[in-house]
Amino acid sequence: MVEIARALAQGARVVVFDEPTSSLGHADAERLLARIGQLKRQRCAVIYISHFIDEARRVSDRFAVLRDGRTVGGGPSATAAPADIVDLMVGRRLGELYPRRARARGERLLHVDGLGGAGKPIAASLDLHRGEVLGVAGLVGAGRTELLRAIFGLDRVVRGDVRVGTHAGPASPARRWAQGLGMASEDRKAEGLALGLDIADNLTMSRVAAMPALALLRPARQADAARAFIERLALRCRGPRQRVSELSGGNQQKVAIGRLLHHGVDVLLLDEPTRGIDVGSKAHIYRLIDEIVTRPERPGAVLLVSSHMPELLGVCDRIAVMCRGRLGRARPAAEWDEHHLMLEAAGEAA
Repeated sequence: MVEIARALAQGARVVVFDEPTSSLGHADAERLLARIGQLKRQRCAVIYISHFIDEARRVSDRFAVLRDGRTVGGGPSATAAPADIVDLMVGRRLGELYPRRARARGERLLHVDGLGGAGKPIAASLDLHRGEVLGVAGLVGAGRTELLRAIFGLDRVVRGDVRVGTHAGPASPARRWAQGLGMASEDRKAEGLALGLDIADNLTMSRVAAMPALALLRPARQADAARAFIERLALRCRGPRQRVSELSGGNQQKVAIGRLLHHGVDVLLLDEPTRGIDVGSKAHIYRLIDEIVTRPERPGAVLLVSSHMPELLGVCDRIAVMCRGRLGRARPAAEWDEHHLMLEAAGEAA
């Protein structure tokens, strides 16, 4: 809001918004969108850049789709079908955005009971089973990220219990890796990737032992292992030795998740895995999540934190809502809708 006020104070008649809601909670995003409506009524011209198609259609009169630096389509926003916009963005018929093959819920892989940290979470309990995606909804600052960090051993646990398979008690991140639990941070640039290293290093650094002997001394073998994941992840890159810092946000996020796949973990903690990335990369990550929990040889489990309600409803089998540091009971995704998720997150549910 301060940035908008500064632009208006300088007499701007054209205001460009570049992904303005990517880090905002629902209430703040609603206030921002309402303010943009006021700017239009005050005869300001607005350019609104976003990966959120519903937002773009809501605030705009006309839209244009850019792909690879070129305008590939556009038209009146009111009559545009979201699926057609997605197809223009991706460059092909995308089909189902949230793929869901048959899932079979298996053994319990993660048990959290009364977990509390130095600040947040205050109290969180959950069970995550093989073959399922459990979503965690909530407002920004509710404690969702802190919950994942406490489970993974990044933040101090002051009470409660975490059990990964047969392993009980607090543990360091290194121990969590060894127990078959991996985490992809919401801040991929600061915590999820080594931006100064190449794709091969980032994909394989946590589990060099999984490659043939002498891999550290034979970079070609490391590159071969990385190429398999480059193909699986559909990375757009020059090769395994390209620096991760040179990739787009969507491709960077695929690398961060690819490291968990290379490590072979059973439980993936994904914190806002699609924030700020293009629709094509989002669709690919959704397919990866579905593949993880439905793979025939050894289905995994995913604990997914997201601020995007349609994503949670489309991807997850069960959803729990965190409000002011406390995690509510997980219920089947079919029992939720966006309205009730937001009421629960705001602490206004009956």
